[in-house]
Amino acid sequence: MSQTPTDIAHDAIWLRRDAEQISGSLPPLLAEASRLASTVAMGVHGRKRTGPGENFWQYRRAIPGDVLGQVDWRRSSKSDRLYIREMEWEAAQTISIWADDALSMDYKSQKAPRTKAERAKVLALALSVLLMKAGERVALLGTEAAQPRTGETQLRRMAMAMAETREDRPDYGAPPPDRMTRGGRGVFLSDFMGERDAVFDGLARAADNNVSGVFVQIVDETEESFPFDGRTIFESMGREVNFETQRAKALRQAYQDRLQERREALKLTAKRTGWQCLIHRTSDSPRQALLWLYMAIGGQH
Repeated sequence: MSQTPTDIAHDAIWLRRDAEQISGSLPPLLAEASRLASTVAMGVHGRKRTGPGENFWQYRRAIPGDVLGQVDWRRSSKSDRLYIREMEWEAAQTISIWADDALSMDYKSQKAPRTKAERAKVLALALSVLLMKAGERVALLGTEAAQPRTGETQLRRMAMAMAETREDRPDYGAPPPDRMTRGGRGVFLSDFMGERDAVFDGLARAADNNVSGVFVQIVDETEESFPFDGRTIFESMGREVNFETQRAKALRQAYQDRLQERREALKLTAKRTGWQCLIHRTSDSPRQALLWLYMAIGGQH
């Protein structure tokens, strides 16, 4: 049975509506991440490093211990020094990214430009853009994009996963149990304010299989300054935690001490596992954080 023009128009309307619902915030997220990545890409010169490969990278002066067969005699003949011809390492790395989507990441104070979750997502996606341009494989842990891949399809798969909102999101997040590629790198973006054992057991598990990487604690400025005073009701984003006080200011020092204690624990864990730790505020420039991450993952920080 053939469709009438009215039927076709009706189906087109429903198809467009469903497509818009599925895509959600995907185009803006991809666009913002791509713009951010492009500003950083102009300020770096790739992630080249010496190693086995077929593409020439650079000449360097020979030093004691170099093998005679590595000397480039044509280049050396133009100088009174010996030069080694180094090749670019072509082995692709696997970078596994976790962008915490727990309810606590939805927090945003009145003057903050973004929620913690929005900043984590755009940094994760922008970093993925840069890494894939460098030929690396990227995975988004805890999602359908957890299989390491490269290319535009993987980017869109990651963006779709970030645009979706899970119905069972917990108040606070912990690293997912996904097994990371041995010898790969990891990037964890979270506020790391969840239950201590869940958070640090997850971090320790991630460091197995000879994996190194970066912990990025994303916070809102008010979570550091604690500007509250007088009668205040504190609630977690999922309302699982509820606390009322008449003298909020009196809690400031104790709260800031606990926050600093958690940060020191993060830094100590990073030191023990060979990872690095970055504190990033939503009021800070995302470009600076992205550049730091890109260089850190490349082993050049």
